[in-house]
Amino acid sequence: MESWITSPYRSYQGGYFQTLITPQQTGNSLALLELTLPKGAEPPLHIHTREDEAFYVLDGEISVTVADKVTALKPGEILFAPRNVPHSFKILTEKATIMNLIMPGTLWNYFMECSEPLAEKPETVAPVALTMERVQALLDRISNVYKVNFL
Repeated sequence: MESWITSPYRSYQGGYFQTLITPQQTGNSLALLELTLPKGAEPPLHIHTREDEAFYVLDGEISVTVADKVTALKPGEILFAPRNVPHSFKILTEKATIMNLIMPGTLWNYFMECSEPLAEKPETVAPVALTMERVQALLDRISNVYKVNFL
């Protein structure tokens, strides 16, 4: 683990994540995150102009929409979402733990910027409680810096 990471866990959208592979470890080819998120913490329909993504479910259930196709995923199932194709996911259970593969890994920086270190792995996740100002700041950052377009 990189020395600048004080804790492997970071708070994000009412849940938490840990980085399994940093872009620095792969020459920015990819990044791999393990996220545990509560229902309601999902992003709206969006398009990555620079990254492909894959979602692998470890716990809980999600549905992933890629273009016009909706696929329900249970633990052990994976789905690929290519760049320039609209996609989103919904958490169908109270919470879900997913591995998110991001290729190339640049978008990992967004997750680091929009999260805070945690002293230890949380036992629970909380409902998402973001102010409109915080939501707008997050949307501006991911849209303008990382070129993710929301529909």
